[in-house]
Amino acid sequence: MKLPHPSVPKILPPDVLLEAYATGYFPMAEDGEIQWFSPENRGVIPLDERFHIPHGLAKVMRKPQFEIRWDTAFREVMLGCAEREETWIDEVILESYCTLHDRGYAHSVECWDAEGLQGGLYGVALPGVFFGESMFSRKSNASKLALVSLVAGLRQMKFKLLDTQWLTEHLKQFGAYELSRADYLAELRTALTDQATLAGA
Repeated sequence: MKLPHPSVPKILPPDVLLEAYATGYFPMAEDGEIQWFSPENRGVIPLDERFHIPHGLAKVMRKPQFEIRWDTAFREVMLGCAEREETWIDEVILESYCTLHDRGYAHSVECWDAEGLQGGLYGVALPGVFFGESMFSRKSNASKLALVSLVAGLRQMKFKLLDTQWLTEHLKQFGAYELSRADYLAELRTALTDQATLAGA
């Protein structure tokens, strides 16, 4: 029997990951172990008129400083999100989501300029739902502009739910709010009956 090379991390099976998202769970790596979470309160960003672009960011958007791209540097976006003192993105998480990306279920929104990739975000898409995972910025406003572009794209494709896992002060400025687990699961079930998808998902 041929054993796997020790430098190749195991991955979470794609079907297990997708089923977890469809039932309200998501994984994070903690101390070398994969933990599964389904928070009592879930953060979501509205995809209707309640979505808010902060005034300062709206001014920045009038003079575009980045080129927005989708799905051209997925692994690089994940690595950018992991560039911090404490991260829940380990090798298993990285390779698992890159596999989902290869299968058309995980997507990145990226901000580029002449000096390269300056920020972005990534997440998982199921019919009607986008599960935001993480974002990063190397230059001011890059992750915020990626989020605005994500929302615009999801609206255009008639998505119903944008999940942010937890509510943060950063996300509140965009109109993000919390749902109880029961209310979130109800909205999730409704959204998953929709046929809206991103390309490949």
